Amino acid sequence: MARHELPLDRRHLHGHFSRELSPVVTIDPGDSVRLSVPNAGWLLESGDAFEPRDDELDSGHALAGPVEVRGARAGQTLAVTIDDVQPGSWGLTFTEPPHFVRWELAGGRGRSDLFDVELRPFLGVLGMPPPEPGVHSTVPPRRWGGNIDCKELVAGTTLFLPIPVDGALFPAGDGQAAQGDGEVSGTAIECPAQAELTLHVRDDLSLEWPAARTSDAWITFGFDDDLGRAARIATDGMLDLLVRERGLSRADALALASVVVDLRVTQVVNEAQGVHAVLRDDAVR
Repeated sequence: MARHELPLDRRHLHGHFSRELSPVVTIDPGDSVRLSVPNAGWLLESGDAFEPRDDELDSGHALAGPVEVRGARAGQTLAVTIDDVQPGSWGLTFTEPPHFVRWELAGGRGRSDLFDVELRPFLGVLGMPPPEPGVHSTVPPRRWGGNIDCKELVAGTTLFLPIPVDGALFPAGDGQAAQGDGEVSGTAIECPAQAELTLHVRDDLSLEWPAARTSDAWITFGFDDDLGRAARIATDGMLDLLVRERGLSRADALALASVVVDLRVTQVVNEAQGVHAVLRDDAVR
């Protein structure tokens, strides 16, 4: 399997989703991609703004890609294994303008004038473009991924996404050094980042919405303008998973989920709100 590099460069970055973007690299299933991105606001490790940018096409998160996966077809599932995420040396959390907190990031800790927190770095945006043509915002998460902003998607996790377009055309970005469930101010610790991802294609796993496998749990996701509907989507995804992975009837899956599955608010600030259902491995024997 090959490893591909996407260094920090204008030709590798864009700020929107579109099936019409040309891939910056074409890889085989099982290959890895090492990428580097500014923070969500296009700020570099130096603190300078990345230039040049297009005011319309680069108005969203700074994303690296898209990566074309050879042989991937709409309707299959893309498995994105997060091998490594390294935050930059600083990050920002915004609240009510003009207030923000600046963090210094080192040794697995984030430190500001007031706070000292543990870092759990991840990429907030992992996904693919909608199947419809045109330019689409990077802000809302969708059934094909995008701005999921789930703090559980750290190194060692595999994210499973329904593929909407042939070739997958997968970009990633939005370095987060740490975030709480909800992301209640609208931002986490937003930082430049480097990451390595390995992409596989699954034709034996049919999904309507994203799911993930962490080191010790299964996760299913739901996104909707209404938080209750997002919770229902995440729950239905977990019931599907229990039927598939454990051979349960739907009724028994619902009973088990009501006892051992936790619903968590992923984020409430990205237009489409997010809920993730969590089934820990040690929750049931």
